[in-house]
Amino acid sequence: MGKAAVVEALADIRAALAVLVAEVDGCGGEPFCASDPLAGLADGCLDVLAGAREVEARVAGLKARAAVAFADAAGVVAGPGVPVVAQEMAVAAEIGCVLALGPRAASSFLVTSQAVVKGLPRTAAALNNGTLSWQHATVMADETAGLDAAGVAGLEAHFLDPGAPDAVRGCAVGELPAHRFRARARVWRERHHAGSIEQRHAKGVVDRRVEYRPDRDGMAWLGAYLPADQAAAGWNRLTAVARGLQGTGEARTLAQLRADVFAAAILTKGLAPGRATGSGTGGGGGGGAEGLSTGQAAGRVDVGPGEGCASPDTFERPADVPPDAVRAQVLVTVPVFSLLGLTDEAAVLDGYGPIPASMARRLVAEGAGSFYRVLVDPRDGAPLEIGRKSYRVGKAMRNWLRMRDGKCPFPGCSNSSLDTEADHILAWADGGTTGVSNLGQPCPKHHRLRHTTGWKPTPASKTEPPGWTSPAGRHYHSEHQDWEPTKWPHGCLGGAADIVRHRGSPWEDALEGFLSAHS
Repeated sequence: MGKAAVVEALADIRAALAVLVAEVDGCGGEPFCASDPLAGLADGCLDVLAGAREVEARVAGLKARAAVAFADAAGVVAGPGVPVVAQEMAVAAEIGCVLALGPRAASSFLVTSQAVVKGLPRTAAALNNGTLSWQHATVMADETAGLDAAGVAGLEAHFLDPGAPDAVRGCAVGELPAHRFRARARVWRERHHAGSIEQRHAKGVVDRRVEYRPDRDGMAWLGAYLPADQAAAGWNRLTAVARGLQGTGEARTLAQLRADVFAAAILTKGLAPGRATGSGTGGGGGGGAEGLSTGQAAGRVDVGPGEGCASPDTFERPADVPPDAVRAQVLVTVPVFSLLGLTDEAAVLDGYGPIPASMARRLVAEGAGSFYRVLVDPRDGAPLEIGRKSYRVGKAMRNWLRMRDGKCPFPGCSNSSLDTEADHILAWADGGTTGVSNLGQPCPKHHRLRHTTGWKPTPASKTEPPGWTSPAGRHYHSEHQDWEPTKWPHGCLGGAADIVRHRGSPWEDALEGFLSAHS
């Protein structure tokens, strides 16, 4: 067998690909559907795409195994006389030449391949089964880096083992775009390894800065590395002000309006909407209060990993910025024991992800006007209530939708919950009610998609967002929030009843009163 078997197998693959190409080109032996050839071809092409995705994953798994096997064999052949670093460079260079990769890309591919093949058995199996792409495997390797064996096994089991006690809810990981999987994996890692987040975000506070980077076409980037709560509130404030400027006669897009509001804020004296002026066409004409046009500058607020503010005194508010300068709503999901200071479990900032418990406690204690705290039941992780100053049902319902969905529920969309629109799943005219179970919150783009094409949402529930059915009749699951039971303080036997029975504990009175008020 050996090389002859490899040559024969690759020839079979090429022949199979030629057959698929002919079918897609409409040159197959028979149509996909004799009664409706065009509709049959459309459906057949979707089958080809789905099958190609699976084959690509299997091929990626094969490439990773081949690269690792080559590296191991080459190391033995080279013998002990070759320096380790030199041997690694030689192996990466050979792989790079074969795969037409640059030195850095080849080294990165080899490192990820070794991590997957040798240290991530569930990920390797999913690749070989065609249910997980190479991009997903790369995310898994990145997010498990630095974890101990138990942490690696726990993260893999959560996302890849349907039978795990805390298996991921909603659509399977392989059905998510890789960037969405990265966001969810990061949240899980911070929740289950929160001990280091306080130290890491303290370092991030020290590293806070603003960066300027020239770009092409007379443009430039201006980004700030800030504590997550400040960056999220600032971004949402920009969005809220920009949306307020939209209307008849306003030709600028939301992105352009954000840029103009941002530029006006840093070049004048605040976020006053009247100062957010600029060219309606993105050209060189039309200046703002300080003569700024959108053809002269563009701004961006970047949030890096691990930012945070360790205490209320870490940052001083500029003298010319009033205390209520930022009023955009941001949901902060806080485990009740973490809020009480009994654990350091990370909270979750809407549109960002995990934040240190100290930051969440500060936001709640100070009653920050921009933030709505969401308390979760320690027994199962389900939401208990949303703090609010307005008692209007519409506002409370929108906040619940934001908490339930976390973002636009369309598959793969990352638009945050602040940038979405409430939408009746079953139209009001058709008997639909205005209740959480009959509401979705798609972003404007997917809201239009729903009402102008054959894409339709499927039923939702109080705790699960709607899925989607395509014009082709295929159903796609939405992402579900990864709610988990709260971490209990040391010494707890694992249930609320145990706490109530064991009188005299330092946290029993606070917890019993809290659960009685919110059950």
